[in-house]
Amino acid sequence: MALCPAPEARVRLVFFGAAGVGKTALIRRFLQDSFEARHRRTVEELHLLELELELGAGSGLRLRLEILDTSGSYSFPAMRRLCIGRADAFALVYSLQEPDSFAEVQRLRDEILEAKRGAVPVVVVGNKSDLAPGEPDPRIAAAQRDWGCTCLEASAKQGRNVVGLFQELLSQVNLPGRLSPALQRRQPQTCSKEPPRRSSKSHGCAVC
Repeated sequence: MALCPAPEARVRLVFFGAAGVGKTALIRRFLQDSFEARHRRTVEELHLLELELELGAGSGLRLRLEILDTSGSYSFPAMRRLCIGRADAFALVYSLQEPDSFAEVQRLRDEILEAKRGAVPVVVVGNKSDLAPGEPDPRIAAAQRDWGCTCLEASAKQGRNVVGLFQELLSQVNLPGRLSPALQRRQPQTCSKEPPRRSSKSHGCAVC
């Protein structure tokens, strides 16, 4: 008797934040366990990851994880709204070294809540904790208290809290199964890393 294929699910995570706060670095650390110090301007990149989740009793779930790395310039509001509408969870990233970048997180959160019109999985990430040693950023505790969302400090350079960030995002979309083993065995399959083109033809994967 032929075996039935595992059921499939799709989840899209979107990383928002000002330019240079380390969105791409966090994703790169998660997918490739590497870090590049030089900042490269991102237009939009969609990364794909196939995961097998254990459901118990010998069954499993095949998860297609889509990670959208966005630009920090937001030149196209309509495209940003489309990305928000198609997302399942959001990482709002700011730099612990750049106080002004937190204001962008506040603005983005308001825009997401307005577009989604209800509770939505959001994790606020204070990146570059390796460059800001000392006491925890008070904005983390304040945001967690006032916004009721998960907030954490991370370091793409050191790998601190990077896997934990993705675990938290996925746990909030109520996936069944065991996430931790699957994330530890992750094998990235980057789709198209080309920016959107002004053309009627499709090029690789759709970004939004």
